[in-house]
Amino acid sequence: MVKKVIDDEFLSQVETLQMLVRNNVAGMFGGNHKSKSYGSSCEFSDYREYMPGDDITKIDWNAYARFENLYTKLYLDERQMHTRIYIDVSRSMGYGRGRKDEQALRIAATLAYLSVCEMDKVSIYAIRDGVLEDVAVGMLGKESYMSAIGRLNDLQFSGDSRISDAILPSTTGYGDGMSIIISDFLTDNDYERAIEHLASKKRHVMCVQVLAREELNPKARGKMHFFDCEDISREYRKNITRDIIKAYRQAVQYVTDRIRNFCSARDADYLLVPADEQAGEIFFNKLVGMGVLK
Repeated sequence: MVKKVIDDEFLSQVETLQMLVRNNVAGMFGGNHKSKSYGSSCEFSDYREYMPGDDITKIDWNAYARFENLYTKLYLDERQMHTRIYIDVSRSMGYGRGRKDEQALRIAATLAYLSVCEMDKVSIYAIRDGVLEDVAVGMLGKESYMSAIGRLNDLQFSGDSRISDAILPSTTGYGDGMSIIISDFLTDNDYERAIEHLASKKRHVMCVQVLAREELNPKARGKMHFFDCEDISREYRKNITRDIIKAYRQAVQYVTDRIRNFCSARDADYLLVPADEQAGEIFFNKLVGMGVLK
């Protein structure tokens, strides 16, 4: 990309945003997540009877004095979560005056920052032609984030989008955090298997669909010649009438409803973001409404 999207001004805005939402982060962000397994943290959870081989330092001698039975203390295991962000870098993401590609990078960088500030590990990947490319993997803490996040500026948006082909062979981790897919989801290729795969891994899934205003509310009229930006062999010559615009809007509604309903059926979150929408609307209104932020 020619324009540098992730710069000092943007990072300053992200830091300000994080300060405004501090202590209002809900279940999807936050590194010290309490798992249902027991470990060695200092937060007491329950008792169970002592069994040979148990750590004798965890025997509750006060309970023994009262009940004359040996009991060990159980503690909640605090696990660091791993937020994984997948960015669709296909050519169609560069469409529109509002620049879907730039919006995708801004959303990814902001969600990553909110996550590292809550002590999560964060990895960002690019999806291109069915291949998963490492962009900034294993960021932990603000210093790591600041040194790596600028790599988003080097991403080139080209090729096709095969989300499932890219994600399914990758390492995802079982129940250890959140997976975020950022795409326009305007593809004939399958993306459903990727969502199902991540959900089957007990990960919290969120799909962010970024669309240009021209895609949501087209202004084209009259005789037009269209090309598929991801397959130039596909072209369309149409006289754009009111009826065609109406049919197009119904098709867009079908596409957005399809992924929204698919996500809902699998307890995944769905967020539709226009390419020119401001961060305040996205993070203070939409994410608040979804319960990501309180």
